[in-house]
Amino acid sequence: MMLEAACGPGLVCGVDEAGRGPWAGPVSAAAVILDPGRVPAGLNDSKKLTAKARAALEIEIKSVAVAWCVGLASVEEIEELNILHAAGLAMCRAIEGLSVKPDMALVDGNYRFKLPCPIKTVVKGDSLSCSIAAASILAKEARDRIMVEMDAVHPGYGFAGHKGYHAAVHVEGLRRLGPSPIHRMSWAPVKLALSGELALGDLDALAADALDDDPRA
Repeated sequence: MMLEAACGPGLVCGVDEAGRGPWAGPVSAAAVILDPGRVPAGLNDSKKLTAKARAALEIEIKSVAVAWCVGLASVEEIEELNILHAAGLAMCRAIEGLSVKPDMALVDGNYRFKLPCPIKTVVKGDSLSCSIAAASILAKEARDRIMVEMDAVHPGYGFAGHKGYHAAVHVEGLRRLGPSPIHRMSWAPVKLALSGELALGDLDALAADALDDDPRA
């Protein structure tokens, strides 16, 4: 909690998002205010944790945090705003949904989103700040649950397994079924599927585009 303490007196929330890179589904963000005296052991970047560890930590974070909230931005909002600003919108909703107002937010990354309180960006913050790590876990767990639910609503794409990211079963589903209502229609792989030009051989090239950033940029 050294970064949190360095922000001075007042409540500090950690903020992180999940789902900037997938080809389908919403982007989620979480805001978490931790009690310095009740920090869960084992907090880390959600991507470095096993599914079992994330699930256990999610329960503990929610039970001991001073406040927490998860915000979402829909596929329609991603299409309207672009993925970066949709992620910022989800962050705003997460902070606004906290039961107490934070004095400062530590935000993962280096982009200074316009949020409802002063912010400090932290590159690789989910590995450096307990609050940001906690937010990364809540954001990912919330989004993963949505994508598992969407797998039942829109079968054939394998959403429950890959959560909307690049995977062979996802490409095959797009080729066979076309895009679903939760696909990001302006994403490069989805546009290729719409035009009938998406081939399994495109998988590796498209994966590089889709991992972190909006391929339209």
